[in-house]
Amino acid sequence: MEEASVPNKSKACKLPQKRFYRQRAHSNPIADHTFDYPAHPDEFDWSQLYPNIGNNQVEFADVGCGYGGFLVTLSELFPDKFAIGFEIRVKVSDYVMDRIDALRKLHPNQYQNIACLRTNAMKYLPNYFKKGQLSKMCFLYPDPHFKRSKHKWRIINTALLTEYAYCLREGGILYTITDVKDLHEWMVHHLEKHSLFERIVGDELDSDPVVEKLYETSEEGQKVTRNKGDKFVAVFRRIKS
Repeated sequence: MEEASVPNKSKACKLPQKRFYRQRAHSNPIADHTFDYPAHPDEFDWSQLYPNIGNNQVEFADVGCGYGGFLVTLSELFPDKFAIGFEIRVKVSDYVMDRIDALRKLHPNQYQNIACLRTNAMKYLPNYFKKGQLSKMCFLYPDPHFKRSKHKWRIINTALLTEYAYCLREGGILYTITDVKDLHEWMVHHLEKHSLFERIVGDELDSDPVVEKLYETSEEGQKVTRNKGDKFVAVFRRIKS
């Protein structure tokens, strides 16, 4: 759905335009960016992002949410669940925040369950989430870091998977999609080797409503489609310790 074409909405509020938020495609996750982050999940006030969250908890995390297309889809698919998008790039995260703010104004009582934070998820994820808090984690078109010397920067690796397993509850789902076959094979290899994840295939995968949305709802996915590129999906379940 292209929100900009919604009719009969106030001219005082318009969706932001990406051309004013352009930034290089990737960011160095190891660089010493300056971030404010809580020392412990209990110290973070989620109500500043979700006015109606009450005693609920954020359950979905879109890591590296880009321009927020998939995050918006999660809001529509699961209106009773709270989802957070993490994005390390300044202008891109600013766009997502402005987009959500505009959507909330254009559609009262909708999109109250999504938000975006600028942070480095490779470093600070456990500062935001308690053990077993999340039921879904999504990694859509992560930076492939093609050079072998930079493979350690990839968002899926052995050490980080242990952190993701800590944040995911038993039975929680981790979704990946990429247009880079080498990266897909890397992610599958590391997830299959990890003792706390098992791959989901067959009918269970086909019946998951999130899976079909992985392909086209993100801006990066739409770009890959325009360029007639391949898309590789792998989905894993967090199993008992």
